[in-house]
Amino acid sequence: MAGKYSKQANIEVKVDSLMQLMTIEEKIGQMNQYNGFWDVTGPAPKSGDASKKYEHLKKGYVGSMLNVTGAEEVKAVQKIAVEETRLGIPLIIGFDVIHGYKTISPIPLAEAASWDLEAIKTSAQVAAKEAAAAGINWTFAPMVDISRDARWGRVMEGAGEDPYLGSKIATARVNGFQGDNLNSKQTIAACAKHWAGYGFAEAGKEYNTVDISASTLNNIVFPPFKAANDAGVKTFMNSFNQLNGVPATGNTFLQREILKEKWGFTGFVVSDWASIIEMTTHGYAKNKKHAAELAIKAGSDMDMESYAYVDELANLVKDGIVDEALIDDAVKRILTVKFELGLFDNPYKYCNKQNEKQVTGSKEIQDAVLDMAIKSIVLLKNENNILPLKKEGQKIALIGALASDKTSPLGNWRLAAEDNTAVSVLEGMQTYTRNTLNYAKGADVNTGESVFTIELAINTKDKSEFPQAIKTAKGADVVVMVLGEHGFQSGEGRSRTNLGLPGVQQELLEAVFKVNKNIVLVLNNGRPLAIPWAEKHIPGIVEAWQLGTQSGNAVAQVLYGDYNPSGKLPMTFPRSVGQIPIYYNYKSTGRPNNSGLVFWSHYTDESNKPLYPFGHGLSYTTFSYNNFSVNKVTKDSFKASVVVKNTGNVTGKEVVQLYIRDLVGSITRPVKELKGFELVSLEPNQEVTVSFNLTKDELGFFNNKGDFIVESGDFKAFVGGSSETILEADFKI
Repeated sequence: MAGKYSKQANIEVKVDSLMQLMTIEEKIGQMNQYNGFWDVTGPAPKSGDASKKYEHLKKGYVGSMLNVTGAEEVKAVQKIAVEETRLGIPLIIGFDVIHGYKTISPIPLAEAASWDLEAIKTSAQVAAKEAAAAGINWTFAPMVDISRDARWGRVMEGAGEDPYLGSKIATARVNGFQGDNLNSKQTIAACAKHWAGYGFAEAGKEYNTVDISASTLNNIVFPPFKAANDAGVKTFMNSFNQLNGVPATGNTFLQREILKEKWGFTGFVVSDWASIIEMTTHGYAKNKKHAAELAIKAGSDMDMESYAYVDELANLVKDGIVDEALIDDAVKRILTVKFELGLFDNPYKYCNKQNEKQVTGSKEIQDAVLDMAIKSIVLLKNENNILPLKKEGQKIALIGALASDKTSPLGNWRLAAEDNTAVSVLEGMQTYTRNTLNYAKGADVNTGESVFTIELAINTKDKSEFPQAIKTAKGADVVVMVLGEHGFQSGEGRSRTNLGLPGVQQELLEAVFKVNKNIVLVLNNGRPLAIPWAEKHIPGIVEAWQLGTQSGNAVAQVLYGDYNPSGKLPMTFPRSVGQIPIYYNYKSTGRPNNSGLVFWSHYTDESNKPLYPFGHGLSYTTFSYNNFSVNKVTKDSFKASVVVKNTGNVTGKEVVQLYIRDLVGSITRPVKELKGFELVSLEPNQEVTVSFNLTKDELGFFNNKGDFIVESGDFKAFVGGSSETILEADFKI
């Protein structure tokens, strides 16, 4: 029957026409999302919970499924929905395409380090293309949560600590996933998550309470979500946390008042996994029935894996507790997205096995993820120009279990990727054949199995392979040590209180340093690490994150200078965990400066300064900044300009960063706020004038009522290659 609706005049008419035919149970079915519950290529389940879900599917009581992948598998479940139910309404198939499908791009935090919006958009674009070829038409990405706490494992999934950068990246990723035409076979619906405040979980502990001010909510948390909405994102996902004592899934302020009413969001909101039923555990809902009531009234349109809507909503409507108009609004939103995806025109459009085979892992996709990977690498330290490595005549020692690992570089949230499919650093460096390369593991990072759902056991005792690593290092001209976190040490449920090198790796680093000080430390990690010893002693430090399928090739190209690193940190690196939360756009306080007495804002046992500031990143060349000025264009708009010159000997890229400070406000303003950046490529001795427009959008802020205001007064502007800028200029509104 699906084809019947495709002949209507427009989508709104199609949806209204279809809804007139639906029973209340069929409407609620569209609001129900099930995880894949049986081998769809085998016989139907005949007992238990899976049998119940199967019967729901055949009755049209399932609107979406997640974690069903592959063109054949998706076609099998879609066929039931379209050909065996009364109305033939197609399913929307969701999956966590977070940083790639089978071919994996760098983790999103690493991508953010590129500050390259076009590359980030392309990364999402090829991920969508590969996922769509496997039958998927909806991703649960991008995660746009701002977080200032590296203890929180899910920082790997976001764009870091800054709302301006985060907003630009949110837009790029939404546009990459959804493209210009959602009806295309190469695009998928995106999902902005987690709405809202999840990145501010207390103590960085997963799923913990969030308790933040209205100022932080409006000026830090909300902007990337607003940017995603403005970019036309089709879905939002609410979050596990509570905000102002109300779980986000049942939070009317977030979902109805802000998102749907104030911002005019026209897509649908999906709960996070079982977050509706978890309101009972929060102590906010009495039982599943009450949870269903609270969630639908608050504006949560689709229930992911709580079974609250499918079990309880019909009776809530019949009993007069829930207005059917709320059901109609949710269903209308869901059906609209299905029509926009073209599922009613051709429910099997994503189900071409031959296309899946041709697209998956194609050269186009491999090239795109390699390009993204090399652009994500950040050069943190390069004392005495230890990098780039010479390409011939050297003995190179490569040390660390992560150097030969082909699974960890894929990172977390890569559910469809197969283990052992990443190019290891060892393999990448072996492609450079004019040096002598000797490898020693040194020590395992973890013991036992490494899987998505189980905590890793970290190796804290076994140093039996230290001697071989030390022997290998002794005779080398340069030692490259690949150390850090396993890919499953960050991500959901992976909060940490110790942000040093896990297990015995710090001891290994120091043991090798005793016999050879010419060390390049290549970090693999999904969050900022506290590595003060390494910063003090190791001459070369490269932040290589978890870079995905092409990881080893990207690292090797940067180490050998075939690509000049251009990445900049999207999150501040602390000196110690005790500094967290640490971020560049902090408030002054009333006592920011050392008065000679103890009565100022500081630690008695640690510097206020970070180990590496937001925006930091070196190059194999150097850049100068001169002639910075800010000139008025109109009453409340300005143009900032600076001359940037490549003062080194090789071509390089620089991320020119513009910050401002509003010196006096009706709400205290941060000491610096990023308000512009531009990635420029310069040949040796080449210079360019980089200009930024400062308009009301950049100069204003949200007051505690949520109103955007621009206040007159004195401002400062700053420009440079990191948040620790030197050049500044004054201007006044």
